Amino acid sequence: MPNKAPALPWLNAGDAFPAPENAWGPDSDAPGLLAAGGDLDCATLRRAYGSGIFPWFSEGQPILWWITDPRMVLQVQHFRLHRSLRKPLLQFRADPACEVRIDTAFEQVITRCAQSARRGAPGTWIVPSMVKAYIALHAAGNAHSVETWVDGQLVGGLYCVALGRAVFGESMFTSQPNASKIALAGLVAWCRENAIGMIDCQQNTAHLASLGAAEIPRAVFLDHIRSVRECPNPAWVFSPLYWDHILSA
Repeated sequence: MPNKAPALPWLNAGDAFPAPENAWGPDSDAPGLLAAGGDLDCATLRRAYGSGIFPWFSEGQPILWWITDPRMVLQVQHFRLHRSLRKPLLQFRADPACEVRIDTAFEQVITRCAQSARRGAPGTWIVPSMVKAYIALHAAGNAHSVETWVDGQLVGGLYCVALGRAVFGESMFTSQPNASKIALAGLVAWCRENAIGMIDCQQNTAHLASLGAAEIPRAVFLDHIRSVRECPNPAWVFSPLYWDHILSA
Protein backbone atom coordinates (compact mmCIF):
# COMPACT_ATOMS: atom_id res chain seq x y z
CA MET A 1 0.00 0.00 0.00
CA PRO A 2 1.32 3.51 -0.80
CA ASN A 3 2.36 5.58 2.18
CA LYS A 4 0.09 8.44 3.11
CA ALA A 5 1.38 11.55 1.32
CA PRO A 6 1.84 14.84 3.18
CA ALA A 7 -0.63 17.65 2.62
CA LEU A 8 -0.11 19.29 -0.76
CA PRO A 9 0.92 22.96 -0.48
CA TRP A 10 -1.45 25.40 -2.18
CA LEU A 11 0.17 28.30 -4.02
CA ASN A 12 -1.28 31.74 -4.57
CA ALA A 13 -0.11 33.78 -7.55
CA GLY A 14 3.50 34.85 -7.01
CA ASP A 15 4.23 32.43 -4.15
CA ALA A 16 7.61 30.71 -4.04
CA PHE A 17 7.70 27.02 -4.85
CA PRO A 18 8.41 24.55 -2.04
CA ALA A 19 11.87 22.97 -1.89
CA PRO A 20 12.33 19.89 -4.12
CA GLU A 21 12.71 17.57 -1.15
CA ASN A 22 9.12 18.38 -0.17
CA ALA A 23 7.77 16.62 -3.27
CA TRP A 24 5.80 13.43 -2.73
CA GLY A 25 8.06 10.40 -2.59
CA PRO A 26 8.26 7.20 -4.64
CA ASP A 27 5.85 5.33 -2.37
CA SER A 28 3.06 7.88 -2.76
CA ASP A 29 0.21 7.85 -5.27
CA ALA A 30 1.85 10.69 -7.25
CA PRO A 31 5.66 10.58 -6.98
CA GLY A 32 7.19 13.98 -7.67
CA LEU A 33 4.05 16.03 -7.02
CA LEU A 34 5.19 19.24 -5.32
CA ALA A 35 2.35 21.78 -5.11
CA ALA A 36 -0.96 22.93 -6.54
CA GLY A 37 -2.40 26.28 -7.52
CA GLY A 38 -0.54 29.39 -8.53
CA ASP A 39 -0.50 30.80 -12.03
CA LEU A 40 0.76 29.96 -15.53
CA ASP A 41 2.07 33.43 -16.37
CA CYS A 42 5.50 33.71 -18.01
CA ALA A 43 7.32 34.77 -14.85
CA THR A 44 5.97 31.77 -12.91
CA LEU A 45 6.81 29.34 -15.71
CA ARG A 46 10.37 30.69 -15.93
CA ARG A 47 10.79 30.34 -12.15
CA ALA A 48 9.39 26.83 -12.27
CA TYR A 49 11.52 25.51 -15.13
CA GLY A 50 14.59 27.24 -13.76
CA SER A 51 14.05 25.17 -10.60
CA GLY A 52 13.37 21.91 -12.45
CA ILE A 53 9.61 22.13 -11.85
CA PHE A 54 6.95 21.66 -14.52
CA PRO A 55 3.13 21.90 -14.64
CA TRP A 56 1.10 18.82 -15.53
CA PHE A 57 -2.65 18.51 -14.94
CA SER A 58 -5.89 17.58 -16.67
CA GLU A 59 -9.05 19.53 -17.43
CA GLY A 60 -11.00 20.18 -14.25
CA GLN A 61 -7.94 19.92 -11.99
CA PRO A 62 -6.05 22.80 -10.41
CA ILE A 63 -2.57 23.55 -11.73
CA LEU A 64 -0.33 20.77 -10.43
CA TRP A 65 3.45 21.24 -10.19
CA TRP A 66 5.91 18.34 -10.39
CA ILE A 67 9.61 17.69 -9.85
CA THR A 68 10.29 14.01 -10.49
CA ASP A 69 13.13 11.98 -9.02
CA PRO A 70 14.86 10.40 -10.85
CA ARG A 71 14.58 12.65 -13.91
CA MET A 72 14.38 11.34 -17.46
CA VAL A 73 16.81 13.20 -19.72
CA LEU A 74 18.32 12.75 -23.16
CA GLN A 75 22.06 13.35 -23.15
CA VAL A 76 22.41 14.49 -26.75
CA GLN A 77 25.63 12.52 -27.29
CA HIS A 78 23.63 9.38 -26.40
CA PHE A 79 20.88 9.97 -28.97
CA ARG A 80 20.27 6.75 -30.89
CA LEU A 81 19.74 7.19 -34.60
CA HIS A 82 18.31 3.78 -35.39
CA ARG A 83 18.75 2.28 -38.85
CA SER A 84 15.00 2.55 -39.34
CA LEU A 85 15.28 6.36 -39.06
CA ARG A 86 18.70 6.95 -40.67
CA LYS A 87 17.51 6.09 -44.19
CA PRO A 88 14.35 8.27 -44.04
CA LEU A 89 16.44 11.10 -42.57
CA LEU A 90 18.99 10.84 -45.38
CA GLN A 91 16.15 10.97 -47.90
CA PHE A 92 14.61 13.91 -46.04
CA ARG A 93 17.87 15.88 -46.08
CA ALA A 94 18.36 15.23 -49.81
CA ASP A 95 14.85 16.33 -50.83
CA PRO A 96 14.54 20.12 -51.41
CA ALA A 97 10.82 19.86 -50.61
CA CYS A 98 11.64 18.71 -47.05
CA GLU A 99 12.98 20.94 -44.29
CA VAL A 100 13.17 21.43 -40.56
CA ARG A 101 12.20 24.89 -39.39
CA ILE A 102 12.27 26.48 -35.95
CA ASP A 103 9.64 28.84 -34.55
CA THR A 104 7.66 29.42 -37.75
CA ALA A 105 4.44 27.75 -36.57
CA PHE A 106 4.55 27.48 -32.77
CA GLU A 107 0.80 27.87 -32.27
CA GLN A 108 0.06 25.21 -34.89
CA VAL A 109 2.53 22.81 -33.29
CA ILE A 110 1.22 23.09 -29.74
CA THR A 111 -2.37 22.86 -30.99
CA ARG A 112 -1.58 19.72 -32.99
CA CYS A 113 0.21 18.24 -29.97
CA ALA A 114 -2.90 18.83 -27.86
CA GLN A 115 -5.13 17.27 -30.51
CA SER A 116 -2.85 14.22 -30.79
CA ALA A 117 -2.87 13.72 -27.03
CA ARG A 118 -6.67 13.81 -26.97
CA ARG A 119 -6.87 11.12 -29.62
CA GLY A 120 -4.52 8.90 -27.64
CA ALA A 121 -6.18 9.15 -24.23
CA PRO A 122 -9.45 10.18 -22.57
CA GLY A 123 -7.96 13.59 -21.77
CA THR A 124 -4.85 15.63 -22.29
CA TRP A 125 -2.59 17.63 -20.05
CA ILE A 126 -2.24 20.19 -22.87
CA VAL A 127 -5.47 21.85 -21.80
CA PRO A 128 -6.55 25.23 -23.25
CA SER A 129 -5.01 27.19 -20.37
CA MET A 130 -1.68 25.45 -21.01
CA VAL A 131 -1.85 26.20 -24.74
CA LYS A 132 -2.51 29.87 -24.01
CA ALA A 133 0.30 30.01 -21.43
CA TYR A 134 2.93 28.45 -23.70
CA ILE A 135 1.95 30.64 -26.65
CA ALA A 136 2.65 33.61 -24.35
CA LEU A 137 5.92 32.00 -23.24
CA HIS A 138 6.87 31.58 -26.91
CA ALA A 139 6.16 35.27 -27.53
CA ALA A 140 8.45 36.03 -24.58
CA GLY A 141 11.26 33.98 -26.16
CA ASN A 142 11.30 31.00 -23.80
CA ALA A 143 9.28 28.41 -25.73
CA HIS A 144 10.18 27.11 -29.17
CA SER A 145 8.89 24.78 -31.87
CA VAL A 146 10.94 22.46 -34.06
CA GLU A 147 8.91 21.67 -37.15
CA THR A 148 9.01 19.09 -39.96
CA TRP A 149 7.78 20.45 -43.30
CA VAL A 150 7.13 18.52 -46.52
CA ASP A 151 5.92 20.25 -49.70
CA GLY A 152 5.05 23.33 -47.68
CA GLN A 153 2.92 21.37 -45.21
CA LEU A 154 3.54 21.00 -41.48
CA VAL A 155 3.62 17.22 -40.93
CA GLY A 156 5.27 16.87 -37.52
CA GLY A 157 6.98 18.76 -34.76
CA LEU A 158 7.66 19.32 -31.12
CA TYR A 159 7.75 22.20 -28.70
CA CYS A 160 10.08 22.85 -25.80
CA VAL A 161 10.96 25.40 -23.15
CA ALA A 162 14.40 26.99 -23.02
CA LEU A 163 16.23 29.06 -20.41
CA GLY A 164 19.74 29.94 -21.51
CA ARG A 165 21.23 26.58 -22.47
CA ALA A 166 18.69 24.54 -20.53
CA VAL A 167 16.20 22.80 -22.84
CA PHE A 168 13.02 21.12 -21.59
CA GLY A 169 11.14 18.91 -24.05
CA GLU A 170 7.36 19.05 -23.82
CA SER A 171 5.37 17.21 -26.50
CA MET A 172 5.47 15.98 -30.11
CA PHE A 173 2.97 15.26 -32.88
CA THR A 174 3.14 13.60 -36.27
CA SER A 175 0.83 13.18 -39.24
CA GLN A 176 3.36 11.24 -41.35
CA PRO A 177 5.64 8.34 -40.44
CA ASN A 178 8.86 9.53 -38.75
CA ALA A 179 7.93 13.24 -38.88
CA SER A 180 8.09 13.76 -35.10
CA LYS A 181 11.28 11.68 -34.86
CA ILE A 182 12.87 13.87 -37.54
CA ALA A 183 11.90 16.95 -35.51
CA LEU A 184 13.52 15.42 -32.42
CA ALA A 185 16.62 14.52 -34.43
CA GLY A 186 16.68 18.12 -35.62
CA LEU A 187 16.53 19.37 -32.03
CA VAL A 188 19.40 17.04 -31.08
CA ALA A 189 21.44 18.28 -34.06
CA TRP A 190 20.71 21.88 -33.07
CA CYS A 191 21.72 21.16 -29.47
CA ARG A 192 25.02 19.63 -30.59
CA GLU A 193 25.70 22.67 -32.77
CA ASN A 194 25.09 24.96 -29.77
CA ALA A 195 27.02 22.92 -27.17
CA ILE A 196 23.84 21.98 -25.29
CA GLY A 197 24.39 18.63 -23.63
CA MET A 198 21.00 17.65 -22.25
CA ILE A 199 17.29 17.73 -23.12
CA ASP A 200 14.89 17.26 -20.23
CA CYS A 201 12.25 14.60 -20.94
CA GLN A 202 10.49 14.79 -17.53
CA GLN A 203 8.87 11.34 -17.54
CA ASN A 204 10.28 7.88 -18.25
CA THR A 205 8.72 6.22 -21.31
CA ALA A 206 9.83 3.23 -23.36
CA HIS A 207 9.81 5.37 -26.52
CA LEU A 208 12.21 7.93 -25.04
CA ALA A 209 14.44 5.18 -23.65
CA SER A 210 14.65 3.61 -27.12
CA LEU A 211 16.04 6.90 -28.41
CA GLY A 212 18.76 7.02 -25.76
CA ALA A 213 17.10 8.87 -22.88
CA ALA A 214 17.83 7.66 -19.35
CA GLU A 215 17.10 8.59 -15.76
CA ILE A 216 19.50 10.60 -13.61
CA PRO A 217 19.16 11.64 -9.95
CA ARG A 218 17.13 14.81 -9.44
CA ALA A 219 20.03 16.47 -7.62
CA VAL A 220 22.29 15.94 -10.64
CA PHE A 221 19.62 17.31 -12.95
CA LEU A 222 19.12 20.41 -10.79
CA ASP A 223 22.86 21.06 -10.64
CA HIS A 224 22.92 20.99 -14.43
CA ILE A 225 19.97 23.40 -14.74
CA ARG A 226 21.53 25.85 -12.30
CA SER A 227 24.80 25.79 -14.27
CA VAL A 228 23.26 26.61 -17.67
CA ARG A 229 20.01 28.52 -17.13
CA GLU A 230 21.74 31.92 -17.03
CA CYS A 231 23.88 31.33 -20.12
CA PRO A 232 23.30 33.57 -23.16
CA ASN A 233 20.42 32.36 -25.29
CA PRO A 234 21.61 30.64 -28.49
CA ALA A 235 20.02 31.55 -31.80
CA TRP A 236 16.98 29.36 -32.41
CA VAL A 237 17.52 28.82 -36.13
CA PHE A 238 18.16 25.59 -38.03
CA SER A 239 20.61 24.97 -40.85
CA PRO A 240 20.70 21.77 -42.93
CA LEU A 241 24.43 21.68 -42.13
CA TYR A 242 23.47 20.69 -38.59
CA TRP A 243 22.44 17.23 -39.82
CA ASP A 244 26.13 16.39 -40.02
CA HIS A 245 26.19 16.29 -36.22
CA ILE A 246 23.93 13.22 -36.42
CA LEU A 247 24.46 11.62 -39.79
CA SER A 248 28.26 11.68 -39.71
CA ALA A 249 28.43 10.07 -36.27
